[in-house]
Amino acid sequence: MRAVIVAAAVAFIISLFGTPVAIRVFTALKAGQPIRGGLGLASNQGKKGTPTMGGVAFIVATVFAYVAGHVALTTLPERQIAQEGPTMTALVLLGLFVFCGVVGFLDDFLKVRRRNSDGLSAKGKLLGQLIVGTGFGVAALYVASTNGQTVASEHISFIRDISWLDVGKVGSVIVFVFVIMAMSNGVNLTDGLDGLATGASILVLGAYALIGFWQYRHWCGDTDYARANDYCYQVRDPLEIAMIAAAAAAACVGFLWWNTSPARIFMGDTGALGLGGLIGGLAVSTRTTLLSIIIGGLFVIITMSVVIQIISFKTTGKRVFRMSPLQHHFELAGWSEVNIVVRFWIVAGICVAIGLGLFYSDFLAVMG
Repeated sequence: MRAVIVAAAVAFIISLFGTPVAIRVFTALKAGQPIRGGLGLASNQGKKGTPTMGGVAFIVATVFAYVAGHVALTTLPERQIAQEGPTMTALVLLGLFVFCGVVGFLDDFLKVRRRNSDGLSAKGKLLGQLIVGTGFGVAALYVASTNGQTVASEHISFIRDISWLDVGKVGSVIVFVFVIMAMSNGVNLTDGLDGLATGASILVLGAYALIGFWQYRHWCGDTDYARANDYCYQVRDPLEIAMIAAAAAAACVGFLWWNTSPARIFMGDTGALGLGGLIGGLAVSTRTTLLSIIIGGLFVIITMSVVIQIISFKTTGKRVFRMSPLQHHFELAGWSEVNIVVRFWIVAGICVAIGLGLFYSDFLAVMG
């Protein structure tokens, strides 16, 4: 537990005090956010030129915090059932965070360089996500620990693996890639109002920190616990999962101090794609793939608003919403930016609470 707290504290401090440095650096480099004109959105007024690529701050903070967490592990009893060096789970999760962030960074860089909102093409962005997802999906399914455990499973999971939904390794890699791409694009679509995606991500990452730590306390890898109990979680390196999720959540809290309205820096696609990739990786590694649809419910709702809008317009020529993603529909309906953000955070919190409730109720049902 103390190692998780150390990682979270280090991430928060680095992000809180590192983000102003990022603001000054990106301002000096004139890496301001280009704003697409003609949309009629109140939130666009005065935002042109605000530094972007802020996701670099919390990604770097999380990586350093993970290292600090492992330093703490070397002096704690917890090291007896946790590897002291980087595990494959950590490499997959942090790799997704960093390299999905790199795809987003390329998009942000092109926007800044061209001084318009056209970065990577949609195909280029999807291709980048596909390459990253496939690479780490193969690592998650084909690289096993000494006891044969892999980061991801060959089964589709809800709260744990569903035994009759065995899709094999190739099928699992495909599912892995789909989850990473869906989550990264979901967080990216949610970004757009000051603090909206950051706050929602904090809630989701916090939920996965709790899930990871709960699985660590009831882990099949803990032989003392496994011998004494009929039920344990078949996951790989749950303490690593808890540390990374807690560190990322805390780093986002530090970033939110500067990203909340009026934002002094935007996370950009760097942060949004990175966060989505990490959340997707957490879902797969904790064997909660389908549960992530509920835990990340706000991202799903906003993504579906875009899908519904596109289908409706292409089939009927009519729009269901004034504008998509959904947050902009409410802007055009006259809601203030802060009202939308706070209410969407409430929706995200409700989704997280339902997801955690289902997770814990499953544990009670099995143990009871």
